[in-house]
Amino acid sequence: MRLLIVQYAGDYRESFERFAEGQGETYSAQKYSVDAVAEIGKLMEEVTVICCLTAAPYNRVLANGVRAIGTGFQGKIQIKNLLRLIAEQKPTHLVLRTPIREILQWAIRQKVKTIATLADSFSTEGWRNKIKTYWLASVLNNNHIEWIGNHGINSCLSLKKIGVKSSKIIPWDWPSTVTPDLFTQKTLPVGKSTWDLVYIGSITESKGVGDVIEAVAKLKAKNLSMNLKIAGGGEIEKFTKQAKQLQVEDRVQFLGLLENNRVVHLMREADLVVIPSRHAYAEGVPMTIYEALCSRTPIIASDHPMFQNNLKHQENAMIFSASDSRDLAAQIEKLLSDSALYESISLVAADAWKRLQIPVKWALMIERWIDGSEENRQWLLEHALSSGLYNSRSA
Repeated sequence: MRLLIVQYAGDYRESFERFAEGQGETYSAQKYSVDAVAEIGKLMEEVTVICCLTAAPYNRVLANGVRAIGTGFQGKIQIKNLLRLIAEQKPTHLVLRTPIREILQWAIRQKVKTIATLADSFSTEGWRNKIKTYWLASVLNNNHIEWIGNHGINSCLSLKKIGVKSSKIIPWDWPSTVTPDLFTQKTLPVGKSTWDLVYIGSITESKGVGDVIEAVAKLKAKNLSMNLKIAGGGEIEKFTKQAKQLQVEDRVQFLGLLENNRVVHLMREADLVVIPSRHAYAEGVPMTIYEALCSRTPIIASDHPMFQNNLKHQENAMIFSASDSRDLAAQIEKLLSDSALYESISLVAADAWKRLQIPVKWALMIERWIDGSEENRQWLLEHALSSGLYNSRSA
């Protein structure tokens, strides 16, 4: 058996080499996924990971036995070249971590056993999205695509909404290395002259970074002083210029990429965690929600469809209208002026985190599928969206 895993980003070789040098994770479950692939590879003749976005092309067998291939694509994927690379590996089993329809169609034609383990949401707004998701769902429903995993229940519901059979959809998650038990409930600090906000994630417009900077400027105009820390990689220069234009450059600090073990502690030190994703961003379940709940620092989040059922306004978070910096500023101001509300949101963080936990972990789903026994097929079916197992959390 020859297993091929295809992912859009997340350079497997780079991650493996970083860990070999003793460096830490740059995002949650990074080492788990690297090690899990090597462990799964012990069950196979060969396991290969193709990453679509890499700085340069390469093809190398790593010290852990995994063949890592980087396509060298930057920005736009060259589908023909990607399909050629896939065919050259002669896989018997294919795990697709990004919803590329052409790869699914290739797998169906070649009769390669295939599953998808996605972390995406799917919108049907607008005729282009309707057409795109219609064709994607028709391919995913093909009998040859055996299971479609997606990160979290809401993202799985978005698959069902576009027409994918719920009996094929399996919610999955990463294992938890940090829990809310590490921290106590927070109280609203008294007498602070400057409040601390933190944003962690990709630094792009669609993630709402500009909206947070605008909100900081609006609050400054109301004599409410904020200190915003932004951790992550992306368009730092663009948003540095925005902060200068809005005259809040002294209140916005870009930290760059952080090792993941610092994330929860950075959140804990802040007064608020901001998760401002715009609707256009195809969120699954952002790990920042899990991490912020673990820190017990109250969350200010947008009304992104994938946050529904997970975050409730004035219960376990404050919710603002995505892309609306005025509403974002208003929700920040409201929470920082209400100590009882602040404390109650911090208190329920642990329960909110527990409700997000899912029994199927990423590697376990792949291992049970590869085994192929009737027992494991039944186990996967019992954890599908159609099983009723998740009904109480998807109402």
